[in-house]
Amino acid sequence: MTIAEVSKRFGLSPDTLRYYERIGLIPRVSRNESGIRNYTEEDCKWIEFIKCMRSAGVQVETLVEYVTLLQQGDKTIEARKQILIEQREKLFSRIEEMERALERLNFKIKEYETKLIPAENKLKRLATTSTL
Repeated sequence: MTIAEVSKRFGLSPDTLRYYERIGLIPRVSRNESGIRNYTEEDCKWIEFIKCMRSAGVQVETLVEYVTLLQQGDKTIEARKQILIEQREKLFSRIEEMERALERLNFKIKEYETKLIPAENKLKRLATTSTL
């Protein structure tokens, strides 16, 4: 797959894909005879993983550390697990913050709705009693 196809598939810019490759988040992508990147399904799995972790709020630096450890093999399993546990805890905290924000938004919306309904009823009463 070309960089344009991968870019479209994952909703990432070609610059972002090249950046991820340059900093080692995805392995070096093979190139065709013309020097154009040729992404494999394995490359796409890396991109999918990175995109998932980024959407969970994992920092690029943390991902670089994780991928570096992954490339070192099974001796780093515990360190990789610890990184994932830390990131999960951060994500849980963000989810709790978002739930609190959602509750606040729902409360404010309900407040406005209770103020709007009586005002709308008053306008309807005025409209039916007034003469033109």
